[in-house]
Order: sequence, then C-alpha cells, then structure tokens
Amino acid sequence: MTVIKSLLYMRVIPLLHWLGVFLFLTGHTQAENLRYHSPPEVVIPLKITGTGRGMKPPGRLSYSLHLGGQRHVFHMKVKKHLLSRHLPVFTYSEEGALLKDQPFVQNDCYYHGYVEGDPESLVALSTCFGGFRGLLQINNVVYEIKPMIFSTKFEHLVYKMESEETQLPNMKSGFMQEETVEQFEFQETDNFTLKQSNYEGWWIHSFFIEMAVVVDYTLYNYFKKNVSKVKEDLFTIVNIVDSIYQVMGMKVLLIGLEFWTQRNLVEIDAVQRALRDFCVWKANNIDARIAHDTTHIFMHKTLRGLSGIGFIRGMCRPHFSCAAVTFANKTLVIIGIAVAHHLGHNLGMTHDTILCVCSAGYNRCIMRHDNPPIAKFSNCSYSFFWGYAIKKAKCLRYTIYTKDIFSRKRCGNGVVEEGEECDCGSLQQCLKDACCLTNCSLSFGSVCAFGLCCKDCKFLPSGEMCRKEVNECDLPEWCNGSSHMCPDDVYVEDGIPCNDISYCYEKRCNDRNAHCRQIFGQTAKNANDSCYRQINTQGDRFGNCGTEGPTYLKCNMSDIFCGRIQCDNVAEIPVLTEHSTMHGTRFNSATCWGTDYHFGMGIPDIGEVRDGTECGPEHVCIGRKCVHISRLDSNCSPTFCNMRGICNNKHHCHCNYKWDPPNCVKRGDGGSVDSGPPPKRKKIPKIYVAIALFIALLILLCCLLLLCMRKKPKEKKRKNQPQEENPKQKTPSRHGK
Repeated sequence: MTVIKSLLYMRVIPLLHWLGVFLFLTGHTQAENLRYHSPPEVVIPLKITGTGRGMKPPGRLSYSLHLGGQRHVFHMKVKKHLLSRHLPVFTYSEEGALLKDQPFVQNDCYYHGYVEGDPESLVALSTCFGGFRGLLQINNVVYEIKPMIFSTKFEHLVYKMESEETQLPNMKSGFMQEETVEQFEFQETDNFTLKQSNYEGWWIHSFFIEMAVVVDYTLYNYFKKNVSKVKEDLFTIVNIVDSIYQVMGMKVLLIGLEFWTQRNLVEIDAVQRALRDFCVWKANNIDARIAHDTTHIFMHKTLRGLSGIGFIRGMCRPHFSCAAVTFANKTLVIIGIAVAHHLGHNLGMTHDTILCVCSAGYNRCIMRHDNPPIAKFSNCSYSFFWGYAIKKAKCLRYTIYTKDIFSRKRCGNGVVEEGEECDCGSLQQCLKDACCLTNCSLSFGSVCAFGLCCKDCKFLPSGEMCRKEVNECDLPEWCNGSSHMCPDDVYVEDGIPCNDISYCYEKRCNDRNAHCRQIFGQTAKNANDSCYRQINTQGDRFGNCGTEGPTYLKCNMSDIFCGRIQCDNVAEIPVLTEHSTMHGTRFNSATCWGTDYHFGMGIPDIGEVRDGTECGPEHVCIGRKCVHISRLDSNCSPTFCNMRGICNNKHHCHCNYKWDPPNCVKRGDGGSVDSGPPPKRKKIPKIYVAIALFIALLILLCCLLLLCMRKKPKEKKRKNQPQEENPKQKTPSRHGK
C-alpha cells in the first residue's frame, strides 16, 4: 500500500507542476496576448561560481542558460548608481495638494553585462523582485526574460522580440522639430561633425542624463493605482535605457518620479499639442522641484500608432527637453527601447535612413522610424549624438557628486551641504581631521577645513599660488587670503600666438608635430602639404572634413589642413586602440601616415585635426574649417592691455609683473581681476639701499686705492733701473786698465 501511495505521489507532483505551468501560461497569454508575439521558452539560469583564482569580485555575477538550442553564458556587473536611495516621489491628494515622499529604494540589484562570445551583445537585468527581469540581446536578437511565478526550480520565461515587420505591433516613432530650436541649431553649424576640441578633455569627463518621469492618470489606473508595481516596472525600464546608452559613455539616472493620481494635469488627446503642453507644464513645475535634464511622461493611451513622441535637440532647453511614451500593448523591453529612442531625439538623433547601419549589413537599428526591437545605435546616430549632445548640450557634461545626488542631505556624508561649515565624513575620517568636527562645524580656532587655499585649518596668505599654469596657454591663480577657495581656472584667450607657430585655443597650444609624436612616437613629424591635399580630399574614413549623417565629407581645398592629421618620419608601428586602423601612403616623394575613424566607434578620434590648430598665416581650424583668427570671440587685445599684459579667456587683461589690472596702466603686482592677487612686490627699505650704496662706494674706493698702490712700486722700479745699470758699464773699463 505504501509503495502504491509513493507511486501515486511521484506521478501527481509532476502533473500538478505542469498543470500550474499550463494555467500560468494560459492566464499569461490572455493577459498579454497583445504584447508578446511568440510563445515563451522556459529556461533555468545556472549560476557559475569560481574557485581559487577564479573567484569573482563582489558585485559580479555569471550565469549560463540554454536558449534556442544553444548554451549562452552571460557576465554581469552591478550598477553603482541608477536610482537614488531617497528618490523623490510626488503624488496628489484628493484635494489636489502636492505630496512628496522619499521612500527607501533598493539600488544594488540592477546589472549591466554581456554574453560570452558576442562582442555586440547586451545584458540589462534586475534581481530586485526575485529572479531576472530585463533584456538580453544576443546576435542582434532581443529577448525579454522574466521569472515564472510559482516555480520552485528558478525557471524563467524568455520571449523573443520578433524583428520581422509583419510581427511587430503597429508602432512607429514621432519627433517634433521645434522651429525655434532648428533655427538656433543651424545658425551655429551646417554639418554634423564629431567632437573637435580637446578629445583628451571631454572623454575623461562623465556624461550624465538626469531623468525625471511623470506617470499620467491613464497608466496609474492601468496598474490599478498600485504605485509600488508601477515603480517596479519603471526601474526595470530605466535600467534597460541606461544599459543601452552605456555604449556611448552616457549614464541615465532616475532623479525623480511624479504620479498624476487624481487626473491628468495636461490634455493628452492631440499628440503634438499634448507634448507641447506637457513641456510647458514641466518647465513651470518639475523644473522648480527637481534638478534634471529631461522629463518623460508615460501613459497607457495609444498615440495614433506611435510608440511616443519627443522634441529633437531639446536637451538642455527647459521647454523642449521632454518626450511622451505609451505603455499600451507593449512589453517592458519594447517600452525601454522606445524610451531610449525618444531620448535619442532629445539628444539630437533623427530617424535612420537606408544608409545607416549598426553592424555589418544590418540596418534595423534603434533609431529607425518604426522603432524595431533592437538595442543598438547606428553610425548615423553616433554622428548626430557627437554633433549635438557632446558639442552643444552643455548640461550633460559635468563632474557629478554621486553622494550629493544619491543620498539625502545629512551631516556625515562627506559632502558640504547647505547649513554645514564642513563635512569630514564618517567618525573614523573625522578623527583624522583636525579642522572639522563630527557635527559638521569647524573645530575651535579653525577658519576652514578644505579647499586649495586652506592649510592647517587656516586660510593661505594673500598672494600664495594655489593653481600653477600647466603650459604657455594657461595662467596661474593665487589665494586672496580671505577664502578657502582658489579662483576659477582661467587661461590665455583663444587666438594668442604660442610656440612660435601655433595659437592658444581652449588652454591648449596645438602643434601638428606634437600631435604626430603623440600618435606615432618621438621621431614623427608633420607631413608634407601634398599629403593633406591628396588624403583629405578623398572623403573616406582615412581623409575627410567631418561627417553629415552617414556620409564622409571631402575637404575643400581651403580646408585640407583641418581634416585628418597627416604625419611623416614614422619609425615604428604604434599600438592603437581597438578598432583603429593606421595607414601609410606614398605620393611622389612624400610619405603620409594617418589613422582612420569609422562610424559607430564609441572612442575619441585621435586622428582628427583639433580645433585651434594653425592652418595658415593668422588662420586656425574651427569645426573642420580654416578660418581667420578674427572669427574667434574676443573683446580684448594687447593694446587694450597697453602692451603690458595678455588677455584671458574671460576677455580681461592678465597684467605683467609690475603692472596692475584691469588695464595694466598703473604700477602694481600683475595678475587679473579673475586670478586673485599675486604676491606683492617686495619693497627694499631705504636704509638697505643706503647701506648697499655705501658698501658699493667703499668697494670702489678700495679698488682705486689698490690700483694706486700698485702703480707706486712700478714708478720706483723705473727710477732705480738707471742707477743699477751705470756700475755695470764702468766695470769693463777697470778691467781694461
């Protein structure tokens, strides 16, 4: 009897399991029949653990799973900053009053990674709510993975996001080119080129998109007014968007949420008008509450077949830095890709054309008008992105203080905030700080605790140098004796000659020979003019004057020296960065060496001629054009400084030693109104001058006396010489007798 019961138990348990799976899939299909277009594949991710030297560092995970008949291994790293731990969440009371909450948000369970063997793969998963939720991109195919509920075996459902147009939902993308925005843009530039100035400078900077999200009343209702469930999905979506943009060196930070819990505050029936009205509302409301770069409104309402709509090149412009995205009939992955698409419009990306590709022969990229399920940007998108977001959207480029953004203001977080004199951090750190107390106030007798002009808890004296010039195009700064802060970094005005043959530009003295040495080694030098003439007029990745969409632009003859750098006398082949190609060409007696740059490279272009490089007498390269230095913005000149100083980048005179700002007319100590006071000239007391003159006179008298004394022995010698000779003459006469 026991054996029969055991057999029945062994048969019933699997039956119940598969019955549960069937019921789940049936219910899921009914609920999601408009969202997924293929049945899911059931997979069980298996964790890969290392031993010994293979032990994985904290925050890294590796899993394997069988998908589509193949085993895939994916590696992930936890994201340090995606969501604020005290994310501001705004809602409305029944009376319409604005309410603010800052709930705890777990932010150490969002991962970014790749699939082994596929260099163009993408993994964006979260583990916050049990199992994996998010996006997998393998061999240009996007999958959505989510945990199977009621599973006891860590089973997951994986849906393939179909790429065939026939199986895609009726979804397209729209963008609005606000007339004023377009006019402003094209007054500044007539083509899109990659970032020109100081590629070493911009690449080491971090680029952040601080994003706020508004959930409209239709979406709030769709989630049955469950704010927690909405946030769960929103965080997964933002994680996907952030991972998509990481290939461009961007980080997307969710900085705030707002739920329209009573009604829509903007009419959203007419799509374009709705976006305009929302942007105006955003500028008047969200902007005052949250410091951010862009705001997206999410809704559960169809937008006439569009996945959403957004202003193109609207980033950093309060009334245009916004977009609208619909959740209707879409999966989380598709929504995440749609958000990334419309964020791309804000960053200057237009829709791809037939010439745009994101890998060899593959043109179904994220910025296509139909917004296909793919998480890769095309070459055109990269070009538009560098042309607008990097060159003009200045709000994205800054050093972010993550403690200030991702933690609530409090004493002890190491960041000096409003109402604090200092902040030495943790208790252990404060024990080592003699200037700052644990209550964020200065210790007894201290006047400062940090800053370049603070030493030993005291202000450095006036005239103490706090920032030395780094090259001949830079200028020094000095402390003023009453502040712990060093003045802003100022440098020589653009267009001032340097290095005999070059001109200062943005704190650099660009020199073609130095540029060649940086790429090809110490023996390299600038190539013959014929190299520039032959190479840069080709209009390919080895020689061009920038890009326009997917096309390389040939250089006009007047601009050939502003295309790509050409070098000679290369003694050895350098090791270049990944995907970079070096080429050598010989024209007649000239040897031309250079590097290429092709679309879609997420690295700085080391081979482009930098802005500010000399291209002829009194001409410099600006935006791949050779222009006269008079085109540079300048309200200052050496004559303005009375030929006793040099102009700085704020168009003020930096006076030479012995002359005072602002115009170097009066005697003084030098410097500028921006540099802080230089050290005072040390005036020599009159008594010292008198003593010095007396000593000099005494030395002179001694020298004269010595000369006189040397002359007297010589005169005596001359007088005695005849007397000594006479006896000698008389002696022979005596012998003669």
